[in-house]
Amino acid sequence: MGVKQLFPIILLIITLLQTGFSQDNSQLLPDNIAAEVKPDEQLDINRESLLKGTSEEIRIKAASVMLFYENSLARKILIDALKQGENASARAAVCKALSQTRVEQKSVSNKEDFIQPLIEILTNDNTTGAKLAAEATLIFKYEQIKEPLEGTATNVSLPVTARLNAIYALRLYPDMTAVLKLVELLGDPEIQVYAAAGNALSSLGIPVADSPDARKEVINELQRQGPEAFLRDRILRRETEIRRLETELNSWRERYRTALDKIYLTINDDAARSQFLVEHLRDQETIIRLWALEKVRQDRVGTRPNPKLPGEVGPILANLISDQNRDVRLKTAQLLSLMGGVIPAQNLLAQLDVEKNEMVQMELFGALGYAFPLNPNTKIPEEIRKQALDWVVKYLNENDSKKVQKGAEVLKRLLEQNGLVSAEVEKYLGLLAEKFNQQDKETSGPMRGELLSIMAGLCAPQNTQNVSARKLFRHLFEKSLNDKTDRVREAAVDGLIYIDKASALKMLRKDFVNDPSLIIRRKLIDLAGEVGAKEDLTWLAEKVGTTADDKNAWQAMMKIFNGSDVSVLSEWIDRFFSEKSSIGLSDEQQIAFLELTDRKIGESKPKVLKNIREMLAELYIETGQFERAADYLGRLNEAAQSAEEKEVILSKLVNVYLRWSKVDLAVNLVTNCLLQKDLDANNMVVRSIDNYLSAPEGSVDPNVALEALSRIKIDALTARSKWLQQMKSWAERFRINKAEDNEKLKDAGD
Repeated sequence: MGVKQLFPIILLIITLLQTGFSQDNSQLLPDNIAAEVKPDEQLDINRESLLKGTSEEIRIKAASVMLFYENSLARKILIDALKQGENASARAAVCKALSQTRVEQKSVSNKEDFIQPLIEILTNDNTTGAKLAAEATLIFKYEQIKEPLEGTATNVSLPVTARLNAIYALRLYPDMTAVLKLVELLGDPEIQVYAAAGNALSSLGIPVADSPDARKEVINELQRQGPEAFLRDRILRRETEIRRLETELNSWRERYRTALDKIYLTINDDAARSQFLVEHLRDQETIIRLWALEKVRQDRVGTRPNPKLPGEVGPILANLISDQNRDVRLKTAQLLSLMGGVIPAQNLLAQLDVEKNEMVQMELFGALGYAFPLNPNTKIPEEIRKQALDWVVKYLNENDSKKVQKGAEVLKRLLEQNGLVSAEVEKYLGLLAEKFNQQDKETSGPMRGELLSIMAGLCAPQNTQNVSARKLFRHLFEKSLNDKTDRVREAAVDGLIYIDKASALKMLRKDFVNDPSLIIRRKLIDLAGEVGAKEDLTWLAEKVGTTADDKNAWQAMMKIFNGSDVSVLSEWIDRFFSEKSSIGLSDEQQIAFLELTDRKIGESKPKVLKNIREMLAELYIETGQFERAADYLGRLNEAAQSAEEKEVILSKLVNVYLRWSKVDLAVNLVTNCLLQKDLDANNMVVRSIDNYLSAPEGSVDPNVALEALSRIKIDALTARSKWLQQMKSWAERFRINKAEDNEKLKDAGD
């Protein structure tokens, strides 16, 4: 649906305003409230314009002029136009001209002349002309038109359409008598008539009574309410309806924007997308220009900005900063902060001088900071720089905190360019420091935080003026560390980190590792991960497992561990895994640390390495990482020195295979064990299998495991009676006799 198709809804709202407030109030006003308007054209010209005018506007204007014409022939022309159905356009123009007098509260002399022609239209017309005539009848007080209107509504000899037209007119009248007649019509035998009356009453919030007694009760209630209370209630309902229609209008606008969105999303070519937005940025409708501006904004902040867009929309945005609509100017100015350089700075400065709206002016000023290229080698005209800095000083001297902040932001952008001599740099940096010191510590916390944050940014490595900024602002950062406002302390920490990371960590670790600001704690933790050493591990460990800083603290510790020698890692093995340890590492954290330690230690410390790998194997089993568990158990088995030690490892490995659903690997392991010796019930491998069969933890069915084990070829083995006895015992315990099972399956099938 196009925007132009939304106009009928807008007109509907206007109609409600006309039929609501204007009529409701005009019923209380005298006929002669407005001065008579004198005509300017001759009567024959007006007649031709009414009957043959090329536009509705011309026809309505002609009818309006003749309504107040002193010549009686003018009145005859209008009445004839109403009576002649052949010229529907002229008839509609007269009806609308009559309705206009009500909206404009203009008194028409001898307006009773129009009662009969309008009633005739209601009686004979079944098109939109009848609705226009019904709306035109609202120029009369209800008592003036009551008799012919109610007579038409109740006359059973008339066509149903005529009666329905009259009901529509009754519905429009803000008069209790008209509503009472609608209630009476609920008893009409004609289905369409009582249905229309019911719909009219429902729209007015009046109960639709089905029985005579119920209708009588509704009538009595309305009469008890009285005309004045009824009228007030009617006006309130009109206001509610207008709000509803405004909501509906907004809904249709949103639907149109959604339709545009869908079309836009189907365009894949960058050039075509740019052209689509260019066309809509030039649209006459404000909501469409705003939609296009929003799409440009979304493109700029998206993951893949359209490279064709800036060059295409730049000239249009240069025009839109002076658009008549404030919202368009505002959104354009905000967009320019994302598209620095598409409009020359001198254009923004020129618009700043003439912009009257403070909000738009502030956004234009903000965009000015982005109008200068970030390349420090770009030459900026001195006059342009001077004008921009004059605006900066103006904003910094304001009392409005938002303007001060905007001034500081633009100054930061300007100072990122080369071209200012050292004295000028220190002058403007001094303005920032002075403005910061002027702020009240008790009431200006947020403002001081923003200013200090900008000052910290000027100390960043990429800023061309960081040497001067660091020299001037360092003492302010140190002084602000104990400020009660989190944002101020956070900015101070940023500034000190930009100046010297190692020095900042040394200073901050004393008192700020448990700062109430999560941001400061995270900054300090990240700093420790970047430049910290083994002395930072202790306070970081206190945050692991128990605080909101757990994840970040552990990452910092791992970075420090990664750069530490074996002695540090060995020390922390004891601190992490001793029985007295209060450090609550998660399984994942334990694994990460042990894997790192395993890689760093290598084969240099076999006892420590064995201990690490045993712990890793257990952790992998606990966390269900059976492949890695099998790998580490295999390494341990290769390094094992005694048969007893190997038996313990193999018992764990066979359990891993079964839980891992690798029955074939479990069978191979048992086969290799049987090649070396017989396995009795006390053997740890056998006990491990027995434990699994008794309480299986994996997806392997015990019967499947036993069947696989039973297929181990032992004919060639001469002395494996204990293993055979164990298999027999398991078969009896778990009832896996194949013959019995097959018989059961057969019986179940029968």
